[in-house]
Amino acid sequence: MSIGAGATALSAWMLKPVLNHMVDGEGFKTLQYLAAGVTGLFFVRGLATWGYQVVLARTGNRIVASVQRKLYEHLLQQDMRFFHGRHSTELMTHLGGAASGVRDALQVVITSAGRDVLTLVGLIIVMIIQDPVMALIALSIMPLGGYALNRLIRRVRQSARRSYAGSALILETIQETVQGIRIVKSFNLEASMRKRMNDAVREVERSVNRMASGQAISSPISDGVAGIAIGAVIFYGSWRVSIAGADPGSFFSFVGALLMAYEPGKKIARLHLDIQSGLTGARMIYEVLDTPAQEKTETDLPNLQVSEGRITFHDVSFSYRDEEPVLDELNLVAEPNSTTALVGPSGGGKSTIVALIQRFFQPADGQIRIDGQNIMDVDLASLRDKIAFVSQDVFLFRGTIRDNIAMGKTGATEDEIVDAARMANAHDFIMGFTSGYDTNVGEQGAQLSGGQRQRIAIARAFLKNAPIILLDEPTAALDSESEREVQKALDSLRHGRTTIVVAHRLQTIVNSDRICVIENGRAVETGTHDELIVAKGTYHAFFATQFGESATPVKFGASARSH
Repeated sequence: MSIGAGATALSAWMLKPVLNHMVDGEGFKTLQYLAAGVTGLFFVRGLATWGYQVVLARTGNRIVASVQRKLYEHLLQQDMRFFHGRHSTELMTHLGGAASGVRDALQVVITSAGRDVLTLVGLIIVMIIQDPVMALIALSIMPLGGYALNRLIRRVRQSARRSYAGSALILETIQETVQGIRIVKSFNLEASMRKRMNDAVREVERSVNRMASGQAISSPISDGVAGIAIGAVIFYGSWRVSIAGADPGSFFSFVGALLMAYEPGKKIARLHLDIQSGLTGARMIYEVLDTPAQEKTETDLPNLQVSEGRITFHDVSFSYRDEEPVLDELNLVAEPNSTTALVGPSGGGKSTIVALIQRFFQPADGQIRIDGQNIMDVDLASLRDKIAFVSQDVFLFRGTIRDNIAMGKTGATEDEIVDAARMANAHDFIMGFTSGYDTNVGEQGAQLSGGQRQRIAIARAFLKNAPIILLDEPTAALDSESEREVQKALDSLRHGRTTIVVAHRLQTIVNSDRICVIENGRAVETGTHDELIVAKGTYHAFFATQFGESATPVKFGASARSH
């Protein structure tokens, strides 16, 4: 950029000898050298321009990649509270458009500093050398344009912010339409979703139009100020040459430098306007990056050592929102090599218990221990390595069935994947597909049934082979046949492991080794199914509501006791 700016300034300076030798009868030979020099200068400027554009593009792309990696890494270190308070499309906008905005803003700044400022400085030096008085006249008028342009900055900044917000809303509407298309069509919500999309598109269109208007009005302001400056210079310069007898070459060189300075001067004056969109993107990114990482890796913590797998809750309290406790000094024990079922009304804290064991959240008070080790004092990755989690809302990643099962263990072999599928009662239906394990699951497993998705998730848990199993209503959304197949897989998965299962359908947990009734954040009853039925307490009331006073539920699994 410096080379290009120097070549531009030098070409303006050479206009003086070119004009003076034109009127000199002996100057033709000198003009030949000057012509060759000007040609060479423009070649140099062209090569310099090519060089800085390539370097700038590569640097800008690296900036985008760096920002996106840094932002994504920071997202991975956040706990669940962070994600519960944001829509996924907001983060998608940050990763995409906002990161590119940072690059664009930096490129504008670098270009202005490295090319436009240096070019303008070089041309101003030429003007001062050729005629200091005319230079003073021209430079004294320029601040008027800068003042007028700064008045537009606030308007453009506000429009840029609304444009980003509207773009996120567009992505949000598209995502919800695609993922909820069955509900949209079933409830005839096309008109409602169309209106939501149209409103978002209209807001973005208006914001972008306001930005364009604010940026476009800078041109007449710049042109008007430049016209005043050039007109004043021509008026004064023509008087100097025609009446005061000044050197016409100097005047010609000065005017040439002034005209060349117009474009870089205009870009510098517009700089604050041009970077507003990028600065808005940068603010949005740093709103995320400045949020403290709640799951930042601490390398000095010891790894969790699981010998038996006993899980204990000691006076654990937790709330998602202030003054709305979910767990209230909960005391609970999940014994090794057994299944502990958590039952109770919705909102009682059952799923929260499962989340706290995995440190998705941190308890406000109390301790959670595994084999006597406080889980807050051990390495987080080692804790989660010892836990396999299967939930009602199975999430399958983009890719094949094989890819999704292999998520359970890094570097898993084909035999290990197939064995895990067999143990999860999934191998037969997988081989029923034309592509077998290479079958694409579709977005979030849309190509598979609920029972098939659930068994793939169980196969993933089998492959992980963790000593602790957490099951959060894994059969709640399944039909009877699918539930039976999934329950068989779960019975195999639980064998020899510490298992905690959350369930509303009591039929699936009556054969559990221990049942804990969780109500208002406390364990109000604990015992086997038979013991709790005899006690005639809260569990008995739940059971009677689902099956009737005299009903005897069918127990799944080989371990079911006669009842």
